[in-house]
Amino acid sequence: MSKVDRRIGKTQEAIKNAVIDLMSKKNFDDITIQDISDKANVSRGTIYLHYLDKFDLLDKLVESHINELREICRDADVDYFRGATLWTEYFERNYSFFSLMLASKGAPYFRTRFLNYFIEEFKQEVDVTKGKNQGLQDEVIVRFVASAFVGVLEWWIMNDKPITHHALAEQLGLLFERNM
Repeated sequence: MSKVDRRIGKTQEAIKNAVIDLMSKKNFDDITIQDISDKANVSRGTIYLHYLDKFDLLDKLVESHINELREICRDADVDYFRGATLWTEYFERNYSFFSLMLASKGAPYFRTRFLNYFIEEFKQEVDVTKGKNQGLQDEVIVRFVASAFVGVLEWWIMNDKPITHHALAEQLGLLFERNM
């Protein structure tokens, strides 16, 4: 994998931070490239060097978080408790992004992409050939668990983290163990 020039990385980070900050203040549809440019302290042309438009920028921002979650799973062959802990730690570190995305009407496709990511991850865990899930449809179980996970995460974020991410991880780990 080639390394990204540090200046390019800093510029892209400034642009991503700018759009997140702007989304905390106004609807995504109302944000302009000029707004992003001003906030990031870069020219509009610089933004267009990296992104086709603001939708491409948002799409790449969402994709980068999903890819990081994927890497966490790939790098850690762990049980449900440890996996839930790794995820909730990531959500805690990136709380502003996830709270904006899950609460924003300007990025409605985020929840669908987020849910699809978890459906993809949980498909590997379902076994309907034995035990408590024997005879059930794997697609139903996977969608049930993924939807429940995203719903609990939304609850946690929308209620300003009413329990610590460690407590959330512990309870999610128990629920995963019971349902998978």
